[in-house]
Amino acid sequence: MPVSLQGVVKSYDPITGDGTLLCDSNLAEYELARDALHGSIFRMLRQGQRVVFDVDGQMATRLRMGSEVDMGTPGFASPNPGNTQHPQGGNPDA
Repeated sequence: MPVSLQGVVKSYDPITGDGTLLCDSNLAEYELARDALHGSIFRMLRQGQRVVFDVDGQMATRLRMGSEVDMGTPGFASPNPGNTQHPQGGNPDA
């Protein structure tokens, strides 16, 4: 089961589609999967752009945007604490 994380775009080449994301929580780098932008609102990525993404192995998949609340920014309460589909909600181990 993929894990949802948040982070920033470290690099992205729009011609090849190659990219790297830097995870906020552990500073790990994840390569962007070839299909990570398929079905998302993203057509381009820029360095430093904040994203929520899933990790499958060492590949970043399913990129999406998040609001301050979605990103778990301090001072913003999560509106979906019981929703396991929400980037910062629910408890997948429950």
